[in-house]
Amino acid sequence: QVQLVESGGGLVQPGGSLRLSCAASGSEFSRYSMGWYRQSPGKRRELVAAIGVGGTTDYADSVKGRFTISRDSAKNTVYLQMNSLKPEDTAVYYCNAVTPSVRGEWGLGTQVTVSS
Repeated sequence: QVQLVESGGGLVQPGGSLRLSCAASGSEFSRYSMGWYRQSPGKRRELVAAIGVGGTTDYADSVKGRFTISRDSAKNTVYLQMNSLKPEDTAVYYCNAVTPSVRGEWGLGTQVTVSS
């Protein structure tokens, strides 16, 4: 089962950028489509970006054109480049497999706060 550690969050002003990283352990990582999720207080966890094994990507409408997901299978790492950040992007960000049946245990996530 894949284990996940997210990093790279922080406090940034509106319009700023952050790059999140997700380190995955376990040899199964490269077989799965992976996604970045986020959850803000009082809201359900939502999938914001996904990347397939072959590199195809998909994004939630709310982040399309601003966020870019990528993966380095040799390093067992998934990245999320976030540009033009908005206050509504404030949330805890998590990564995990897209398919529920192969998801690992959720990590602690990384807090992203967009505020002036």
